[in-house]
Amino acid sequence: SGDRASSMDYIERVFEDFRELHGDRCFGDDHALIGGLALMEGQPVTILANLRGKTMQERFHRNFGMPKPEGYRKAIRLMQQAEKFGRPVIAFINTSGAFCGIDAEERGQGTAIAESIMKMAGLKVPTLCILVGEGGSGGALAIAAGNEVWMMEHSTYAILSPEGYSAILWKTEGRAEEAAKIMKLTAQDLAELGVIERIIPEFGGATAQTVDQIAPVMRDAILDFLRRYDHMSAADVVQDRYSRFRKF
Repeated sequence: SGDRASSMDYIERVFEDFRELHGDRCFGDDHALIGGLALMEGQPVTILANLRGKTMQERFHRNFGMPKPEGYRKAIRLMQQAEKFGRPVIAFINTSGAFCGIDAEERGQGTAIAESIMKMAGLKVPTLCILVGEGGSGGALAIAAGNEVWMMEHSTYAILSPEGYSAILWKTEGRAEEAAKIMKLTAQDLAELGVIERIIPEFGGATAQTVDQIAPVMRDAILDFLRRYDHMSAADVVQDRYSRFRKF
């Protein structure tokens, strides 16, 4: 919903000196999937984040958080840059999915997503992915192939929306609630299934009122993650991620 804390609300509170970088050096800049550099206790990190917008004007600007191919190609460019300079990658995911418009298809949406997953899966630097709202379909998975995947307490992660699932299975969108239960898309379900490593508490719900309580918890958890991976060789980081996904 509109009052839920955005990726940027966390970025501003968890990191120091975030600098956004623009463009995929190929077609243009995508406003639904942003990226850039920041510091965490002096350590440079690369940040990727979905932004959906809060006001109607911003939502149009952000394409309601649905990236086009240039968003994923920008993510790939920034991941390659992170690998070159040895910077961990931290991704904040909040999207209903990749944009499925004609222009996105013409510019190779499927390929861009596949290449992004492939790039992230093989990165020689530690990667941490945090679902802060909705994690929908391949559009979310494109930047979710991390060494660890975390979820906010009330976020969701699924192959498609409950409405879509209901429409495919029962030829109606009306059974979305029933579909949601079957899909096991909550943080609690996915932690139980071993799909995610950690749940970040929301103190009643991630809003402007609680974001200042959530941020220090998230920051401490991220610092702990960075310390754990700090002394790992590049080969061990890749092997760790490979083992994580093989266990499914």
